[in-house]
Amino acid sequence: MILSDTWFMDGYIDYELQKYRLLAYLQDVKRYFNETKLYPQLSDIVAHYNNLLLFRSNKQLMQDSFPRKLTGIDTEKIEMVYERMLTDSELMQELEDITAFAVAEMKDTISEGAEIYELIEKQMLIEPVGIIPLYKNEGYIFMRITGHSEVRIYNYTVSIFEHKDARYKGIKMTYVDSRAKNLANTYEQIKLDIVRDIRTLPNPAVYKVEFPTEIPFHETLLPIAKRSLVRYI
Repeated sequence: MILSDTWFMDGYIDYELQKYRLLAYLQDVKRYFNETKLYPQLSDIVAHYNNLLLFRSNKQLMQDSFPRKLTGIDTEKIEMVYERMLTDSELMQELEDITAFAVAEMKDTISEGAEIYELIEKQMLIEPVGIIPLYKNEGYIFMRITGHSEVRIYNYTVSIFEHKDARYKGIKMTYVDSRAKNLANTYEQIKLDIVRDIRTLPNPAVYKVEFPTEIPFHETLLPIAKRSLVRYI
């Protein structure tokens, strides 16, 4: 189920109606969490939660975002005159009740997702493969579930974003290939083979990411690994 950014004031603004719409959305999110599938559900609900906090704390934003109805036309100034629906105190109280309920319910659901995230991140092993060069903003990631022979190989690129007084790191990962790891074909050997076969990076930084149990790869392991790697690298 998908909620729009302004779901809490879409259509008919009614506490019971929006409450059940929200609960249906949260039930859907929790179903994915119960299957250890965190993304994109976790990032989606966090975005909705932050949007609600901003909406509730910024009175001007509430006025600018709220629907307005046309009441007449000033023929002398040739401009539209609007009456803000914000003057309806009952309607505003209904909206206040909806957003207060939503903030509390979303916070609890986010906490559930965050607990799963933290548990998975703690069990994840990230280590360099061989010697890491000075330039680490591009290289390869070897991902594997412990006990499985398959190693998924990704090329990664780290980007730096400047925003006012802060700097942020982002990482892009592109699937390259899969190789089998065994006693003869170690991580180090796979690294040598990749460098020989691809040849775009003669001395790349290579890291391995291992997780001890089977969990959804694209919905959980890969996005958590990307966030952990940004900090590690």
